[in-house]
Amino acid sequence: MAATADPALSTSLTPSDRVAVIAGGGELPRELVRGLTAAGHAPFVVIVGDEDPSGLTGGEYTVLHVEEYGRLLPVLRAARATHVVMAGSVSRRPRLRAIRFSVGLLKLLPQIVWALGRGDDALLRTIVGHIEAAGMKVLGSHQILPDLLADKGALTRVRPSASIQPGIAAAFQAARAIGALDIGQAAVAVGRRVVALEGVEGTAAMLARVGDLRASGRISMAGGVLVKCAKPGQELRADLPTIGPDTVVDAHAAGLSGIAVEAGRTIILRQGDVVENADRLGLFVVGLDGSGR
Repeated sequence: MAATADPALSTSLTPSDRVAVIAGGGELPRELVRGLTAAGHAPFVVIVGDEDPSGLTGGEYTVLHVEEYGRLLPVLRAARATHVVMAGSVSRRPRLRAIRFSVGLLKLLPQIVWALGRGDDALLRTIVGHIEAAGMKVLGSHQILPDLLADKGALTRVRPSASIQPGIAAAFQAARAIGALDIGQAAVAVGRRVVALEGVEGTAAMLARVGDLRASGRISMAGGVLVKCAKPGQELRADLPTIGPDTVVDAHAAGLSGIAVEAGRTIILRQGDVVENADRLGLFVVGLDGSGR
């Protein structure tokens, strides 16, 4: 896929650069490790302790639990990291009372308390700020692997029909609205009606909820669309909207007709499998511009 990203989001690494990957769950951290290694930049991996380490332990790595945030910067300095990439999901937030505070981290306590009481973007912005204040450059996963970004237009044999366009517009507007509140990045519309908004449970759980609503008769109309887009003003180097092959399967199970994502600001993992699943199940996958068209 040859997505066109904002030039400000592109980057290049020199042979002397050392990249650290802070790896949560899911496929994205593994894609990054493989891509960086293939490009001659074998990374240092910081595995978030509660997440699956498979595919991440082939080179230099360490494991940090979310309450060990105070160790993060010393660990990155010891690894001589010049660049840091945060990728993957984290299954839970740190418990404030369980965080192991160093003297340096105590100075950041007000920022940490503030961030933990807000949405994911606020928390990630705080972490990015701490890393960059320590002299390291934070990169987005899409800056390392730009081919993961969604292109504009249909990716599948099935195209969204004219009748579903109002639903795409409604779900896009709803996803933008909850994004502005730092709640989530996705919404589902059936017809012109928004029937589900993504919260902390994530996209898969939201789609499962849509399936339950349909099974119970609360949603009677067939079809519908999942829309994912970046939050307004989001820190684009962390937590871009993401879909993968399982998203297509989940959307089909929820009775939807397709998926629409914001082009250039959504990551598509294993695009070939995404398209194969969608074509097999009769769903569309389409990239939208920043206005939702």
